[in-house]
Amino acid sequence: MDEGSAGFLGLVKRADRAYLRALRAVVLALAAVSGLAILAMIAVTCADVVLRAFGRPLTGAFDIVRVGGAVAIACALPYTTAVKGHVAIEFFFQKLNRPGRILVDTVCRLLVAGLFSVFAWQCVMYGNSLRRTGEVSLTLQIPMFWVAYVIAGACAVTVLVKVHNLLHPGREMIKP
Repeated sequence: MDEGSAGFLGLVKRADRAYLRALRAVVLALAAVSGLAILAMIAVTCADVVLRAFGRPLTGAFDIVRVGGAVAIACALPYTTAVKGHVAIEFFFQKLNRPGRILVDTVCRLLVAGLFSVFAWQCVMYGNSLRRTGEVSLTLQIPMFWVAYVIAGACAVTVLVKVHNLLHPGREMIKP
């Protein structure tokens, strides 16, 4: 190996490590947003229940919980994918030999990356439509386009996690 290719490989390895650090930071930040959305939904629901007991329900509780649920689920997707927390068909998978498992795993990762790419693109298109039409929530009149953009962003990060998994099979990205 000549000095130029060693330098290039070193550059590629440094870039890969930087990419992994950045992706890990984004995934963990989205997981934190998901957790905060869940806490907000709990707080709003509890406040609404208590206030209803006094005949003063919290205005817009449904809107906040609806948006919070969408944000929580979407932002949890990249983390769940990174820690491989999705349901797997282990019984079927374990019946395959090693090359078969590698093939099935690779095909599934490619399909998921493709599917979430389409989801991200469609969510951006839907968000654009919501922004153009001025769609807002029922009670609080919260603009709704940004929720579709958050979902699109989370889907795009999920694609990046799957690409990392394809390029680095067997390596954990994040420990649960």
